[in-house]
Amino acid sequence: MKLRMGMIGGGPGAFIGAIHRTAAQMDGEIELVAGAFSSDPSKSKLMGEELGLKGERVYGSYKEMIEKENALPENERIHFVSIVTPNHLHFEPAKLALENGFDVVLDKPMTFDLKEAKELKTIVEKSGKYFCLTHTYSGYPMIKEARQQVKNGKLGKVRKVFVTYPQGWLNDFIEGSDQKQASWRTDPSKSGIAGCMGDIGTHAFNLAEYITGLEVEKLCADINIVVEGRKLDDDGAAFLKFNNGASGLLVASQVLAGEENNLTLKIYGEKGGLEWKHADPNTLLLKWPDKPAEILRAGTGYLSSFATHNSRTPSGHPEGFIEAFANHYRNFALCVKKRMENKKPKEEWLDFPGVDAGVRGMLFIEKIIESGKSNEKWISLKS
Repeated sequence: MKLRMGMIGGGPGAFIGAIHRTAAQMDGEIELVAGAFSSDPSKSKLMGEELGLKGERVYGSYKEMIEKENALPENERIHFVSIVTPNHLHFEPAKLALENGFDVVLDKPMTFDLKEAKELKTIVEKSGKYFCLTHTYSGYPMIKEARQQVKNGKLGKVRKVFVTYPQGWLNDFIEGSDQKQASWRTDPSKSGIAGCMGDIGTHAFNLAEYITGLEVEKLCADINIVVEGRKLDDDGAAFLKFNNGASGLLVASQVLAGEENNLTLKIYGEKGGLEWKHADPNTLLLKWPDKPAEILRAGTGYLSSFATHNSRTPSGHPEGFIEAFANHYRNFALCVKKRMENKKPKEEWLDFPGVDAGVRGMLFIEKIIESGKSNEKWISLKS
């Protein structure tokens, strides 16, 4: 049986909606059967026609979709909702879906602000439903391998973390020409208090905590608006202090001319270090003080069960961004199906970002902006 998905957002011209749809349907676990793709009913209808959906399952608003889908017989209605709207339209659709008995997949960051994030966590916990936050990069097989290497003590106690996310697509004031992706991401009324740090800084922060298993306790930030006329940060960096005493550095910028998306992470422990680069996501480098470095590759038999479960092809056959998204959708779907059978899902299936990661991300956004604006630079990450 395939899970039936209803999508909110992802209408004509939406980059991330197409990524989600492709990823969700990659493994044959999910089918898209309904959607409210735009706040403009005519655009929603147009998108539904393009996707080949039945006209009666294409809605003019998310409220209409949730209400009418909930009224359908159990064997027809959607099982879950995928929300791919701008940040300010995350909380209300997620809340309504959960309160009406639907599981939820939500694009990051989780909400518009920390207050909404905490409220949504309460709603998720009360609902008993599965909630997946699509922090894409934690879906890569070699990121999962990196987490297992640290968790199993291969590096010893973590001492230092470096995570950098360079982009160049906002090097100019492209929001001034109504470029759709730039327009909402640089608009405080839609994006929230952060631009670059909310968009890609949260990915860097999530990976630092996900792989190490640690939490950032405090940070000291420098936040910048480089491009004249921009309303939100497009560049920044922060020193980090983790709850085991380790220190770190996080750098995220969207104004680095010529850069694409080479998110890079390095972690050093008492016994060794590791390095992963988004430009070569199938490779994990392990570094040792007393022997040559090891190169681990995706799709090989020596990896952990968490890495192999999230790999689809033999070694040497590249997997990438959409497959990482698909891993979150597949694991989410497998868990939902097991619950329907009153069975317990495998530990590997449960390894997708949830509501706690969402709250941590919103706390990071609030505190890094606070630190960037403050003369008292070290800011605690206690909410």
